[in-house]
Amino acid sequence: MKDQPIIVERLLNAPPERVWKAITETEGMKRWGFEIAEFKPVVGFEFRFLGGKDEKKYLHICRVTDVVPGKKLAYSWRYDGYAGMSHVTFEIEKVGNKTKITLTHMGVETFPANAPDLAKENFVFGWTVIVNEIIKGEVEGTPV
Repeated sequence: MKDQPIIVERLLNAPPERVWKAITETEGMKRWGFEIAEFKPVVGFEFRFLGGKDEKKYLHICRVTDVVPGKKLAYSWRYDGYAGMSHVTFEIEKVGNKTKITLTHMGVETFPANAPDLAKENFVFGWTVIVNEIIKGEVEGTPV
């Protein structure tokens, strides 16, 4: 269904603290491909970064909307000059001696249909790679 959220879950062989660090510190975020100058897991903190393909870059404008230290990080996600607003949430849960990370991205269907780079399938692909390869490699000690 078109308006269903994107959900990517992964059980990681790492403690929750290491997973939290990977999603809240700029060095970890840079490994995802997000060149973020500064990030603070504090409600109201706004951060921006350029992303996209070489021929077309988009200014991402995000604002932290919810933080439960070590457990949950949520932020709004929109693009400068484009309609639409989406929301990204990371949830971290200790499961035995591992950590479950759940990424949920809601609202991507609000982005313009005439901007193919902002199509849902691109978000599905990107978040799947970020969670299943980059964050996994970061926290399990085998960086991609």
